[in-house]
Amino acid sequence: MLAYIKLLRPSHWIKNAFVFLPVFFAGELFSNDKFFHALAGFIIFSLAASAVYALNDVFDVEEDRKHLEKRKRPIASGKISIKAAVFIAIVLFVIALGAAYYIHFIFFICISIYIVLNLAYSFGLKNIAILDLFIVAFGFILRVIGGGELSAVPVSHWLLIMVLLLSLFLVLAKRRDDLICVENGSKSIRKSSSGYNLDFINACLTLLSAVMIVSYIMYTVSDVVQARYESEYLFLTCIFVIAGLMRYLQITMVEKKSGSPIKILYKDVFLLMVLFGWVLSFYILLYV
Repeated sequence: MLAYIKLLRPSHWIKNAFVFLPVFFAGELFSNDKFFHALAGFIIFSLAASAVYALNDVFDVEEDRKHLEKRKRPIASGKISIKAAVFIAIVLFVIALGAAYYIHFIFFICISIYIVLNLAYSFGLKNIAILDLFIVAFGFILRVIGGGELSAVPVSHWLLIMVLLLSLFLVLAKRRDDLICVENGSKSIRKSSSGYNLDFINACLTLLSAVMIVSYIMYTVSDVVQARYESEYLFLTCIFVIAGLMRYLQITMVEKKSGSPIKILYKDVFLLMVLFGWVLSFYILLYV
């Protein structure tokens, strides 16, 4: 049972919390059942994501067995058969698509695109350097758009830009960890790894960090945004964004432990404090 739970990776469901962002930033998280609409989207995306994780493990089973950590996964270690994993993935896909179609058609489109895109990713697009980054990032964009549709909240271009930049940053940090594993003796686990090296990834991480900080500052000092939130103090939240990015760069480039963003989020006390401070400051500005 533990192996099946590990196959579905419930700890990774935190990624689907992006569906709450539109209603949170709209200041309507606790009004007119919008929270429960977003919660339904979170659950459906979690089912679809677990199906994707199971299929990815099926396609990557041989490569995972060569990796220092991924060889412990249920399929790579032999605890779960490939047939069982495929069956579970199909059942979860059907449930997710059926539920999405039942509650909201546009959300159903978002889930469908997410599934098709991830299947294409697993079948070969993941082997194309740079394209693989944008496919993963677009999955987060779909979460945000789907959450906005379910909650009947318009999604701002600022939010989409920030989510795109952040997701690209996190995926690049993960690719960097793959290269570090290769240097430490692990065989190459991604065909797209040949399209990256440490200099390229370091440059991209630096570029994205700078663009992200500038974009966020421009967002907080925008006249339109300040008028919408009726606050001139949004810029104060920049402290948490800059501190969080610097800490993640430290984890990536100094400690060289950026292979699992989820583990970092759950275990790194500094990042947890920064994230809590950022959410709390926005909550006070928007709701209090």
